[in-house]
Amino acid sequence: MAKKEITNKENLMEVLNFLDGLKIEYWIDGGWGIDILLGKQNRVHRDIDVDFDGKFTDILLDALNVKGYTIITDWRPSRIELYHPELGYIDIHPLIISEDGSAKQAGLNDDWYDFKAEWFSSALFEERIIPCISAEAQKLFHSGYELREVDKIDLKNLASILT
Repeated sequence: MAKKEITNKENLMEVLNFLDGLKIEYWIDGGWGIDILLGKQNRVHRDIDVDFDGKFTDILLDALNVKGYTIITDWRPSRIELYHPELGYIDIHPLIISEDGSAKQAGLNDDWYDFKAEWFSSALFEERIIPCISAEAQKLFHSGYELREVDKIDLKNLASILT
């Protein structure tokens, strides 16, 4: 049986409700994060990228397992990709959050990515305030690698709110 390769708006809302119920700090990143910043869905999404307070990694993974997700890619401490047959893919990114509100994320090569405190924001989407990563940070995160077509769409959409 083929895997669900599209994570739609209803899937996003169900995942947001699930995350809110866990009472952990999180922010939506990636393509859905950009669409949240724009206030509307602008393209099809394969997954939902979630940055979260890494001290809750075990709690989040246990809850995702109970919900029916299975781990597809485990690149701890950098990222873990999971799959649910009805909700699709979710890509979780544990962060180490500092007292000043900044954070860092482990890279894949014993390196670290620094997040400024002001990069943690929120936006109105579907009559709901959703925590997400800022447009400035999203633009920065779309650099340093060969862009896919969806990345080019995301950057074009980001340009409309960064001007």
